[in-house]
Amino acid sequence: MQFSDVILKRKSTRAFLNKAVELEKIQTILDLARHSPSGVNTQPWQVAVVSGETKKQLDALLEEAFRSGVESNLDYQYYPKVWNEPFKSRRKACGLLMYSTLDISREDKQRQLDQWAANYRAFDAPVVLFFFMDSSAEQGSFLDYGLFLQSVMLAAVDQGLATCPQAALAEHPQIVKTHLGQDEELLLIGGMALGYEDCDALVNSYRTAREEYTSFTTFFD
Repeated sequence: MQFSDVILKRKSTRAFLNKAVELEKIQTILDLARHSPSGVNTQPWQVAVVSGETKKQLDALLEEAFRSGVESNLDYQYYPKVWNEPFKSRRKACGLLMYSTLDISREDKQRQLDQWAANYRAFDAPVVLFFFMDSSAEQGSFLDYGLFLQSVMLAAVDQGLATCPQAALAEHPQIVKTHLGQDEELLLIGGMALGYEDCDALVNSYRTAREEYTSFTTFFD
C-alpha cells in the first residue's frame, strides 16, 4: 500500500467486527508511532491499551455517566467556547451527515441519544487506547501529541485496522484514571477506538467533506 493510500483510507470508524486485535499488531503500531517528532524530543505521550473485561467495565462506567447526565469535566478545553464560522457550519454538517446516513430524524431524540452513547463504549471496538500526558506540559506538547496520534492512526491502517479518535472518551477523566489506576495528576488527552472495521455497517459508509487545499493555502514567491 502506498503512503498516499494509507492517508486516504484512514477515517473515523464507528462500527467494528467482534474480532480480537492481535497483540503483535498493537505493539507494532506503537513501536512505529514512537518515532513521531516532538519538541526537543520530549516524547510526552503515555498510552493505556484497554481491552477485555477491563474495557467492558470502563465502557459501562462511562456510558452510565453520560446517560445519567454527569457533567463532562475534561482536563483541558478541547472545543471553542464560542463557535464561529466556518467551524460552526462544519460541525453542524458533520453531525447531520451521520444522522442522515443512519436515517435518524431530528425528532427521534432516543435514537440520537443511543447513537451518541456509543461514543463512551468506543463504538464497541475490541480495544481502546487512552492517551495521557504530564500535567506540566504546555501547548507545544499538545501539538506534539497530535503528530503522535496521526502516526498511530496511519500505522493502524497499515496493519489492516481501523480507528476513531475520540474527545468524548476524555470527558470523565476521573473515572478513567481511577479505573485504570493512573496518576490523577496526568492529563487525559483522549481515547481511540481500535479494531477491524465492520464494512457492512451503514454508519461506516459516509465520509465527511474536506476543503480543497487551495482554500487554506497561500503561495509566496
